[in-house]
Amino acid sequence: MTDCVLCNSDGGTLLWHNDTLRVIDACDAAYPAFTRVIWKAHVAEMTDLTVQQQQELMAIVLLVEKTQRDVLRPDKINLAAFGNMVPHLHWHIIPRWRDDLHFPQPVWAEPPAANIANKQAQAQRLASTTERMHTYHRTLIEALNQKI
Repeated sequence: MTDCVLCNSDGGTLLWHNDTLRVIDACDAAYPAFTRVIWKAHVAEMTDLTVQQQQELMAIVLLVEKTQRDVLRPDKINLAAFGNMVPHLHWHIIPRWRDDLHFPQPVWAEPPAANIANKQAQAQRLASTTERMHTYHRTLIEALNQKI
């Protein structure tokens, strides 16, 4: 599809790929470990895939989640596959902390007023997460390479 952003670009910083999918760093400054798993072929829904392809994709999504939990120790992980804005199958894997700007709301929502005032805690969490990004990326790539 010629006008699809995920067909025409990696969709972020490429961390790993195989013949069917890629894992990217979404490069979100507010959520530095925001990771996407993107199916390479232009399909919109999970049910467009075979059962084997669905299992392959979800195995990678869950591997990303586990790596985030092991390395970053978030309070929660958000998994989402919308496709409303970009109808190309991809999953968002977003580690969340109780002191992040939007918690407990989705990262796309308006932040709660109480969270806006808590900039110091957010800055500390952001700095702490940013410091661990190299370890997260290295650990994730190693885990993905062992999967194949």
